[in-house]
Amino acid sequence: MKVRVLALAMVLAAPAGAQQQDFSQVEVKAEKVAEGLYMLTGRGGNIGLSVGKSGSFLVDDQYAPLSDKILAAVKAITSDPVRFVVNTHWHGDHTGGNENMGKAGAFIVAHENVRKRMSAENFNAVFQRTTPPSPEAALPVVTFAEGVTLHWNGEEIRVYHVPPGHTDGDSIVEFVKADVVHMGDLFFNGFNYPFVDVSSGGRVDGVIGAAERVLAAISDTTRIIPGHGPLATKADLVVYRDTVKTLRDRIAKLKAEGKSKEAVIAAKPTADYDAKWGQGFIKPDVFTGLVYDSLP
Repeated sequence: MKVRVLALAMVLAAPAGAQQQDFSQVEVKAEKVAEGLYMLTGRGGNIGLSVGKSGSFLVDDQYAPLSDKILAAVKAITSDPVRFVVNTHWHGDHTGGNENMGKAGAFIVAHENVRKRMSAENFNAVFQRTTPPSPEAALPVVTFAEGVTLHWNGEEIRVYHVPPGHTDGDSIVEFVKADVVHMGDLFFNGFNYPFVDVSSGGRVDGVIGAAERVLAAISDTTRIIPGHGPLATKADLVVYRDTVKTLRDRIAKLKAEGKSKEAVIAAKPTADYDAKWGQGFIKPDVFTGLVYDSLP
């Protein structure tokens, strides 16, 4: 699981970063989540796959060099082609395969801010990385402001935008009948600090708010596909929400006292969580700084 999270280090450099990675040994694996619904893992964000009489439906599509492996994994489950891809946000480890999927006949669907960010050059201040605009063929062709519902494979698939959290274009995908939710990078499962991409409009309050919205709507039997990490339960999301909220409150208190970002980082407000939560892609000082910058 740590390998998947560490692979995020190249997200903001995609597609150039994708070209620098070696994908030859990556295996795309499918895990059945519910009848007709799977989670695919490889390198990058977890993929949701719905199969049935209407055709295949993907949530996110990882990196472009993995498209053939992803399509092969789909083909091992169903002979139906991929008809739709929904992007949970704009980062390259979730949208890198868009161009290939689009050329293969899929319609790309996402929040309007995903298309806006993919259409322009993006600079991330924390990592000092510039991501060039995506090619036209990779851009979502169907966009929405608040949400959209697809009736597909006998499912009611609700896709809805939430206030800025991981980015300003985050969407949650709910498979109503299957009782499964895909949260994209609003949820990093497996004891890792979240990536609040402030340069993409992300806000820690939005990460917490998204978790609370999902928790209010699901049951103890709901399965959650996180953006990264293993398949999750409601209990896993509660732990994640509570941890992020506790640390947000600590950092907010220090900021309200007038302390600078540097002083707050030096105060080590996450210290008692770092051994468990600070070993992934986002290190404790980076997390503290991002939370600080995202607070009003």
